[in-house]
Amino acid sequence: MQSTTTFDGRYLADQLLEYRHRWPSEAEVVARFEELLGLRAADASRDVLADDPYRRERLAGHLTASSWLVDRSGERVLLTHHRKLDRWLQLGGHADGDRDLSRVALREAEEESGLVGLVLEGDLFDLDRHWIPARAEVPGHWHYDARYVVRAGTREDFVVSAESLDLAWRDIDAIADHPDADPSLRRMARKWLRHA
Repeated sequence: MQSTTTFDGRYLADQLLEYRHRWPSEAEVVARFEELLGLRAADASRDVLADDPYRRERLAGHLTASSWLVDRSGERVLLTHHRKLDRWLQLGGHADGDRDLSRVALREAEEESGLVGLVLEGDLFDLDRHWIPARAEVPGHWHYDARYVVRAGTREDFVVSAESLDLAWRDIDAIADHPDADPSLRRMARKWLRHA
């Protein structure tokens, strides 16, 4: 992996090219991410925060990162019952200016699970663009979520953070075909089972 001291939009663009090659059937979502990166303003007179897709202040849509946090055996994934969305999802959060989305995914996994000894594995695992409904003073907007595989160490006793209603280890086999599971969770489960 590239040094974390030189991350910029080009690094993510390179990851997207490699992802498109690995997952040609997902070219449409890759194109949406590439479009987002192309919308960054070059005009210094514009509001940097409002135009930076790595910051949540860009209300037209911004980058997030999450983890497909698997146990040591690779048979279970840790999911959060998301407090704001009231759905079972993978752990993750906003980039908040960090250009290394893999680092964001790892940090969010640690913060939201309380687990130590987590290890990032491989490159970009999944991409998803999804709508976040309006809440309080924040209007509805798009999340462009880059997902990375994170593996748990020897300890699996998580701590539920304030961002979650609950956490649970779930069998990946069961998620892959569960009709009530989030569609992106089913896609990641199937990817994992085919290629892990």
